[in-house]
Amino acid sequence: MKKLLLCLSFLLIPIGIVKAQDKNSIRNEKNPFSEARFSYFKETLLLFNEYLDTKNGSFNTTNLRLLKPIGNRAWTLRVDLPLVSANTNATNKTGLGDLSIATSFIPILTQKSGIATRIKLTTNSAIDPKFGQGKWIVAPAIFYGRFIDQNKKLLLIADAEYQYSFAGSDNRATVSIAVLESTFVYSFSKNWMSSNVAFRYNEVRKGFQNSTFIEFGRKFTPSSLFYIHPSAAFGKQKAYNYGFELGLVILF
Repeated sequence: MKKLLLCLSFLLIPIGIVKAQDKNSIRNEKNPFSEARFSYFKETLLLFNEYLDTKNGSFNTTNLRLLKPIGNRAWTLRVDLPLVSANTNATNKTGLGDLSIATSFIPILTQKSGIATRIKLTTNSAIDPKFGQGKWIVAPAIFYGRFIDQNKKLLLIADAEYQYSFAGSDNRATVSIAVLESTFVYSFSKNWMSSNVAFRYNEVRKGFQNSTFIEFGRKFTPSSLFYIHPSAAFGKQKAYNYGFELGLVILF
């Protein structure tokens, strides 16, 4: 899985260079990667708060995410800064979690469909071991987006990702997780509804850590959006029981 994702990522780069000139006009029109909730072409500030209930207590994460297009906007840089609050039997405190940085590249894009690649690095930077995974983690991924209907109101985003650790604390478990995920987004007027299911296989725990969510969002202005996002986990090795997320998206 890991080798396949890496190969696909590098094979698609030269295709994108050849077609870069064709994409310049498409980026200014509606396409699968220009939707406000999944915009690759505008500077974006996302502030969200996620509550997760687990068998050992609860975790509350407030995350600040910045996305910035680079160059001809085929490339995007993303930075995540999480603030984690833990309320468990062993911990009741708040602090910074693991900082992550990612870059995305869109090699193929039409008005109807597109392919994007991403590689994300999660650092071992949490101030408390319980606020992070204790490992440096690399996660290559590939995304496919497509409008299903002619009116471009129903969007499918499917992706495959492999997360693996290459350094970090010897006292923490190795990370090796394969992810297959799909999201359907239906847009109407200034609103959208979406549903998602993600299948995650943890190769270390030898079990699935799957999750699903539904999302309701509304665009208040052309550059500001708000959404709510309840979720639930399933699988023998699920990481949490249920969750709830609130988010604010600001486009520049």
